[in-house]
Amino acid sequence: MVIFKQFTFDSAHFLSKVPVTHKCREIHGHTYHLTIFLDGPLDKELGWVMDFADIKQVVGPVVDMLDHKMLNNIPGLENPTCELLAEWIWNKVKPGLPLLSKIELNETPTSGAIYTG
Repeated sequence: MVIFKQFTFDSAHFLSKVPVTHKCREIHGHTYHLTIFLDGPLDKELGWVMDFADIKQVVGPVVDMLDHKMLNNIPGLENPTCELLAEWIWNKVKPGLPLLSKIELNETPTSGAIYTG
């Protein structure tokens, strides 16, 4: 069974490694949409794979580290592309969510990254 929980956060960043003429070289922001997927057996007694509140307890503090922050100032995110941010989030939440199977991170409604570890 695969379950998911969604989160949103707003952050600013800039991409310092792109050409000077690239629009993403300048500071700008996104409303990120993060979906956490867990894959595991259905507990027949409880009727779930994992309590959604437990997922929020693990992911919430990570989202709080990112919300309304300049991503470039966060250690490990000096070049915060969507792909590198997805990997960074994975590394933060995986220890607390052993059933984590993938995360999807959208920086716009039409652009994002899926990371599976």
